[in-house]
Order: sequence, then structure tokens, then C-alpha cells
Amino acid sequence: MTAAEEAAAQAQLLEDVIATAQRLVKAEKDSSKITPAYIAQKVKLAAAMFASDPPVPLDEAKAVSTLIQRFSHRMGKATTLKDDAGHIDWLNAARKKGWHYWRRYRDYQESKLSDVVVDGLDESTSDILGLLEDPLRADPWDRRGLVVGHVQSGKTSNYTGLINKAADAGYKIIIVLAGLHNNLRSQTQIRLEEGVLGYETTQGGDPGASIGVAAFGEDLKTNSATTRAENGDFSKAIAKHFNGISPEERPWVFVVKKQKTVLTELLKWIQKRVADTPHPLPYSLPLQHPIPNGKDWRLVTKLPLLVIDDEADNASVDTGEQLFNEDGTPDEEHSPKTINSLIRRVLHSFSRKAYVGYTATPFANIYIHHKGATTAEGPDLFPKAFIINLAAPSNYVGPARMFGKLTKEGRVGALPLSRSILDHYDPEAEAGWMPPKHKKTHVPIHNGQETIPQSLREAIHSFVLACAVRELRGQGLEHSSMLIHVTRYVSVQDHVREQVEEAVRRMRQKITRGSDADALLGQMRKLWDEDFVPTRDKVAELSTPEELPAPMPSWNDVLAKLPDVLDDIDVRSINGTAKDALDYATPGAALKVIAVGGDKLARGLTLEGLCTSYFVRTTKMYDTLMQMGRWFGYRPGYLDLCRLYTSPDLVKWFGHIADASEELREEFDFMAKAKLTPEQYGLKVMSHETLTVTSRLKMRNAQTLSLTYSGTRPQTILFHRNAATQQANLDATDALVAVLGTKFVDAPKYPRDGETDSWPGARLWREVDAPHVLAFLAAYTTHPNATSAKTAVLSDFITKMLDIGKLKKWSVALLSGGDGVGEPHAFPGGFEPKSLQTRKTDDPEPPGVKDPAMFAIGVLTDPKDEGIDIDDDVWRDALARTRAAWKPDPARGRVNPPTSPSGKGIREARDRLGGDADRGLLLLYTLSPYKGKSKAPENLIVPGWEKPIMAFAIAFPSAENGIRVEYEVNLLYWMQEYGPSE
Repeated sequence: MTAAEEAAAQAQLLEDVIATAQRLVKAEKDSSKITPAYIAQKVKLAAAMFASDPPVPLDEAKAVSTLIQRFSHRMGKATTLKDDAGHIDWLNAARKKGWHYWRRYRDYQESKLSDVVVDGLDESTSDILGLLEDPLRADPWDRRGLVVGHVQSGKTSNYTGLINKAADAGYKIIIVLAGLHNNLRSQTQIRLEEGVLGYETTQGGDPGASIGVAAFGEDLKTNSATTRAENGDFSKAIAKHFNGISPEERPWVFVVKKQKTVLTELLKWIQKRVADTPHPLPYSLPLQHPIPNGKDWRLVTKLPLLVIDDEADNASVDTGEQLFNEDGTPDEEHSPKTINSLIRRVLHSFSRKAYVGYTATPFANIYIHHKGATTAEGPDLFPKAFIINLAAPSNYVGPARMFGKLTKEGRVGALPLSRSILDHYDPEAEAGWMPPKHKKTHVPIHNGQETIPQSLREAIHSFVLACAVRELRGQGLEHSSMLIHVTRYVSVQDHVREQVEEAVRRMRQKITRGSDADALLGQMRKLWDEDFVPTRDKVAELSTPEELPAPMPSWNDVLAKLPDVLDDIDVRSINGTAKDALDYATPGAALKVIAVGGDKLARGLTLEGLCTSYFVRTTKMYDTLMQMGRWFGYRPGYLDLCRLYTSPDLVKWFGHIADASEELREEFDFMAKAKLTPEQYGLKVMSHETLTVTSRLKMRNAQTLSLTYSGTRPQTILFHRNAATQQANLDATDALVAVLGTKFVDAPKYPRDGETDSWPGARLWREVDAPHVLAFLAAYTTHPNATSAKTAVLSDFITKMLDIGKLKKWSVALLSGGDGVGEPHAFPGGFEPKSLQTRKTDDPEPPGVKDPAMFAIGVLTDPKDEGIDIDDDVWRDALARTRAAWKPDPARGRVNPPTSPSGKGIREARDRLGGDADRGLLLLYTLSPYKGKSKAPENLIVPGWEKPIMAFAIAFPSAENGIRVEYEVNLLYWMQEYGPSE
């Protein structure tokens, strides 16, 4: 046996033993008996069943630890918004009898995943299928929906499950739109061969070797019009030999790129060879146009269609954006306008059709104008029928775990895995190894030489150590990869690849030959002692008992592994061809790859076993962030070895997007509870500021944003760093407090069902008239770059609400009390805070490089503060609303039901209960002017300002018909923050 065959045999045996032992364990109905010892016993039993002569070595410990993890997974529930207009319920138990495709796929998945995850998959795919129409329903129907998963959390296995069930139910043509480049298309084709077809596709079109689901059931003779090869996409050549499809046949699967040529050929073929009924449309096209003229349009009425759009926010949405090739010519093949039009025309060729988009970033899809129908193309791809938010299992590592939760103390609970890069360029000179803006002729030079910067060298050392530890932990049969994403130009990528190859070659020579290796090994030993060992312990503190990282091996064991690891490492460019995906699919080969990529590192292309990422911002902020998204996912047994090397601004922005996504998911949960439709959610998303700005929508033609503040809580987090503005804001607060009068409550306190809520050091006024609040907003200066807390826009909104009889009465609270220090200040009415609240600023260390004009904090309010003016009855109502919208979702850190209401729940309760509860709430915070506890001048946040820094938040009650206000986006700031959108 060759070494590769031996490795393949070991991997196969391990998979078989795990799958069999899992079935044996699952047979035990009493879950309390499923202990590690019980699992180990079943693994021994399974190993005996597969014993062979000569014996193949089996890593029993690995089988046991894999199963312990699988049996400890928990799964949240999916949430749905839907619109049932024109829909007929159809999916019941009787319809599911005798389903072969799904049974085969389920058994295949159970050999690889925990039952909890497979049951979750079964439930969510049935939900989705049920929201589509019955393929046996003969009259015309059209259902369009969107499935939102967490980034890299198993969307592919979800839509593969859906395709299997759709094939069982009677859908005949299944088109999967997969990415813009051949690598992602080929990867998707391979996944569907494993998960649906059960055979390898070959160039001649005849089925090749049996794979995947084939081992779990009979051959279902499913047809594939496309293959895994580089030229396996749909084309003129395929269309020529492909006469059509008869309704009696087994389903046909098409895996195609979102590319003008491919989609045009597909559309022409459908119109010419598949359509069966003339259906003239009132439009005409210029002669020689590749798409049929309106009067020649035909419909397919005999074959129901399912279109799956993978990464649906990428290229399918008509953003009006013009893309360009590297040489500056317009990129017609991937123009969103063209792609969007062709997808819609394909759908418009069928009388019975369903479209399901899959994405982790739904923002762009929800911005689609849902009234944008045309005669030639039919309605736009807005998910009018449904939006489903999938939950991820508890072992998923997403933004919530990576970046922690934003609180008034700063971010807490973040995994200690990101490392800052600051040496890739010199911001003063806008030059260096990789400045954010560079041309395709750029040559990366560091310290005068064509060589990589120290941070990238350290990242490579980190990857080599991670590979060595994975080998020592028994993960040597799995792929390990490192990703370097620093430029979008192929020519610059080539330079980077050569420099990385050179660095790896030198490491290999020094360590293998042991010559001149002392300095290098010294650096690696330092990284090991100061980073790897302590990080493992920190990750252990943040992990559940089942997910605990294994203890670290000794340095000597790691040292002994280094020559082999360096020998195995392969540096390669990811350039968009099918080979990128095919190499990972070669059985028995455990790759150790350092992948250098740019835009062709297509979103969605999975790099197996990704350990180390090195990212600097390329051009479009949003795209760079989505690329970084591949950093999330599942890291069983090696999470503590993973590293994300990136620039601090990207971490900050990723945090913003993660917070915004979480906020929208919470909004979504509340709307699902209220049974609202996707269109109503769409309007809500459009008011979300971080997203409006990061969305790919051309800000050039959307320079005014329209938003409603109903149900939101804007707060000041950006401040002017000058004493005059701080004085003016303190004066504005004094003026307000002076007119509020002497009817107030000092240190409000409520019993709250046994867990008392109290605010020592606070003063609360009720029944305040709106003009006082408007006068305060007119006198207080917010920072022009603030997103939602802009006094002029807030005043405009309050004034418009007063016009319809809302927000006439307010509660105002002045909050102090914390461990912050400052010069004493007496507010009118004799209120003098004993101590001030502290908030962590995002000023960098060392303080020398902080922004001289402004500073920012993370979060101002504590959710509890929004309840300062509500009695226990309103509080209980708000808690009931919070709980009703809450679902367990371990990937979002939701494990135990909430014991206090969320801000969102309180704002809903204010509106629904009306009366005295329906009040605006203005919270005034007195923040400490010092960083830390010592009153030294160098600790002042604002030079020369020793009194309280005044900040405010407003909690607006939710409203069914929130009035919208328009405001101009500060375009200059926008361009600086996000860069031009190319």
C-alpha cells in the first residue's frame, strides 16, 4: 500500500467507526446514560465490527472525542417571516412517505454530523419546502424567499437537503446559481455530486465513480447538465446536444455561474428546447439580440422549477453598480444589472417557479425595490414570500464569540485570537509594503527590500506551529490552511506569493538542515511561550466542558514535528479556476496550504481547516469584511490555534457589522412573533444606519437616508475633543434641569419581582413637556459624524410625531454614580453627583496617536436604564414580550431565557400599553473626564476639561406607523470611512 492509500484507508475506517458508534449510542433513549465512558464502549464495539487483516490503525481517542462533541451540541430554532398570499398549504406527513432522496442524504449526513444538527436540518428544510408551492399544483405560481444563515455555518448542506426534498416532492428542474468564478462553481458541483447525485460527473457526461450518498441507498439516476471540470459549466456546446427534458424523467440539476454568457445560453436553451407554450410579451428588442423578442416568448408549463441562489447578495441584486476589469474596461460578464435581469428572465420562462436565495448578509437583498416588476423580466428578486433566519449549532464560532458582546465596559467575552497588523504601510507617506490604495503595477517593498513585513512572518510562524500541534493532537489527516488577502490585483498577488514562498523556503532550509536556525527557533519559541500556551488557557476559560481545547504538547515535541510540517506546506495562488476546489476533493490527501488570494478567493469558497488569516483592507470595505467572514465556522479541536492577523480598523468595523446584524436578528425575532411580512421587515432594515452605509447600495445615488426612530434608542458615542463644546453641552443640561422643577424622584427604586432595580445617584422627572426636550436638543451639539444621535434629525422626528399627537409627554433622568472622578459640578436644584460614570474610550495605546478632534466610546446605556421610569406592571409586560420573541440560539450566545426585559421589549411595551407608559425617555449621563482613577492632567480625555462630559440617549416607544425623516449622509466622511465603492 502506498502512503496515500494507507492514509485514505485510515480516514475511511475512522469515518465508518464514528458513524456506526453514533448509531449505537443513538439507540440509547435515556440521554442521562450517554457518558464519555458509554461512548468509548460503543466505539470499541464498532471498531471490532470493522477489524481487518492486516489491521488498519484506528485513532480510537479521536473517534471518542468527536462523538462526545457531537452528542453535546445544541441547536437553536429557525425563525420565519412570511406572506401567504396566493399560497396553498401542502406539505404533510402523507406527502413525505416514500421519499428516497432525502432518506439517502439524511443517512449520509448522520455519518458526519451530530443527530441534533441533522434533525435541525430536517426541520428547517421542511419549513422552507413547505413555504414553496406544491410542484404537483398545476395552475401558475411564483414563490420567492430568502434563507439567512450565519457566515460559514453550513448553508450548503441546508440547500443540498432542500434540493433532495424538492426532488422527492416532484420539482423537475433545479438550477443552482453558484458564485462568479469557476472555483466556487466547481466546489458547489462537487458538493452536490456528493449530496444529491451520488456520482462523479465526467467530461463525456457519463456517470463516473460512486461517491457520497451513493453508499447510503439505491442509485436514483439523477441527471446533471453540468460537470465539475473547469469547462463543465452550461454552454453553447452542451445546449447543442441537449434536446429538452420530458416531465417523466428524473430531475435535472444545473450548477451554473452568475455570468452573462452562461445565463444567456441557459435562457436561450430553455426558450428554444424546453418551453412548450407560446406566451407573447409586449416588448421588442433590437435585431440580433441573443434573448428572444417579446412576441416570440414561450413558457415552460409542464416542468416546475426551483432556483437556488447561493450567496444571493453577491451579483444577483441590481445595485446599479458598474464593475470594471483590472485593465479598466467595463466588466460586462458580471454586471449586477445584467445578471439580475437574466435570473429574472429564466424565472419568467416558467409558469410554476420558486426562487430561494441563500446568504449570510441579507442587507442587499432586503434593499431590493419590491415593486420593481417589468414586462420582460417579471418581478424583482425581493423575498416577498418568506425570509427564514437559520440558527447555528452551539459549536459554531461566529462574530458573537469572536468579538464578544458590546457593553458599557467595552467588549467582553471575546476570544483572544486577533492580532494587530500595523507594519504593512506607513499612513503618513501612504507608501510601504501594501498601502490600502495601490495600483496593479505596485511592487510590495518592506524596508527597501522585496520581502514580507514582520507581522506576516509572525503569522506564517503561527501557522507552522498550528500545523505541528494539530499533528500532535491526532488531526494530521485533516487539511490545514492559511489565508493571505492583501490585494485585489493578480499581478500584486504574484509578488506576494513569491515573497511568501521565499520566506517558507528559508525557514525550511534552516530548520531541516539545522544551520543558522537559532535566531528563527528563538522567535518561534518566544511565540510559543508568550502566545500559544497562554492563549490556549484563555480559550479554555471561554469554552464549554465539551469544547475544551486539548492540553498543549511540549515544545520539544513541537520542535521535532517542524521539519515534516515545513516539508508539507504548499504556497499557492487562488485564481478562480476549478483546480482551487478540486485539489481539496482528492481523497487521502491532507493538504497544508498557504493560499494567497484576492477577489477570486470567491466568497463562499471554503478553505478547509482554516487556521491562520492575514487580512488588510483591500478596497471596498463591505467586500473585505465579507471576505473576512470566512474566518468563522467550525474549528473542532483547534480553535485555540487559530489566529486572525488584521488591522485594528477592520476589527472595529467587523464589530460594528456584527452588532448591527445581531440587532436586526433581534428585530426579526420580534417581527416574527408579531406575524409581520418580509416587506414590513424590509422597511425596518432600511432605517438601520450602520447597514445603510455599509450596504453595497450606491451611496452616490442614495445620499439621503430615510429612517424612523420609533422603537429605537439612539445614543451619543462620538464626542468633540474640545473643552468649549463640552462646556456648551453642560450648559444645555443645566438649562434643562433648571426648567424641570422640583417634582422629582431621587434614587428611583422598584421591587421587580424580588430582584430590586435601583439607581442610586440618579434623579428622575416625569410628565415633562416635549418643548423642554426640544430646547435641550437645540442647545446640545452632537458630532457631525455621529450616525443615529444627530440632534437636528432627532428634533425633526419628535416635531413630526407631535403633529400626530405622539411624544407629548416625557420622562427625563439624570444619571451619575460610578467609580469615575472629576471636578465637582452642582446642577440647578442642588443636585451634585458624588461620583461619575466611566466609559471605555477607543483611544489607542500609546496615547500619542489619538485623534485630536474627536473620541468615541462603545456603548453608553445599560439596558436596565430604559426601565428607570416604568413600574413593575409595565416591566413584567416588557419581560413577557422579551421572552416571547426569544429563542435559544447558542451561536448568538442565547442559552438561558432572559430574566429581565431587553431595551427592545421595554420600547414595545411603552407603545402597546399606552397611557402613562407611552413616554419618550431622555437619559442624561454624567461621564468622568478622566481615563482611570487618578486626576492627572495626562489622563484627561478632553484637554483642559475636568468637569463631567455630558452624554445622552433617547428611548423612543415603538409605533406601528413610525413617521420617517430624511437626512443627508455626510458623504465626505462616508468616503473617508469606507473608501470609494470602485
